[in-house]
Amino acid sequence: MEFSSKLLEKAVNEMAQLPGVGKRTALRLVLHLLKQPSEQTQYLSQALITMREEVKFCKNCHNISDIEVCEICSNSSRNHSVICVVEDIRDVMAIENTNQFKGVYHVLGGKISPIDGIGPSQLNITSLVEKVKLGKVEEIIFALSSTMEGDTTNFYLYKQLKDFSIKTSTIARGIAVGDELEYADEVTLGRSIIQRVPFENSLKNI
Repeated sequence: MEFSSKLLEKAVNEMAQLPGVGKRTALRLVLHLLKQPSEQTQYLSQALITMREEVKFCKNCHNISDIEVCEICSNSSRNHSVICVVEDIRDVMAIENTNQFKGVYHVLGGKISPIDGIGPSQLNITSLVEKVKLGKVEEIIFALSSTMEGDTTNFYLYKQLKDFSIKTSTIARGIAVGDELEYADEVTLGRSIIQRVPFENSLKNI
């Protein structure tokens, strides 16, 4: 791809580093920004800079937040004895959109994936175990994607928690095997949360 401007080329190259954005899409986005009032680009730039510098991770659940303890964790009407374990913030948003879950979350920050060099120590697993050790948790819901990596992570978590007197469950397989949680429709995802099953029942599928 030939560029008539080095500045344009640099902007396109930076934009193309975003996931799912190729060079052609990046060019279209950059040219769109060039057509907008300069203030619009400044607002976008400032929003990204502010987000990067000021965004926090909830000290309780590791969800992205503007404050030290996110709104879900600080909400006294939520059931703090039931923790839904998810991969990242996109899964929190997907489950919240169903309006079917009234517990709290624990964001792992990824899935165990040896091929990608991601092991248990790189995820927020220790803090989950520490929560359970406090004795206030009654149920852990494994709500990871129905992929090999998701199932591997579920099984690892189960082994870490099986000696504690808590209920471990997993979302019902209304989510097709191989599907990422964030892409499930709200009705299917909501039903999967409500119809969750004991995790032990899913071990024969691993």
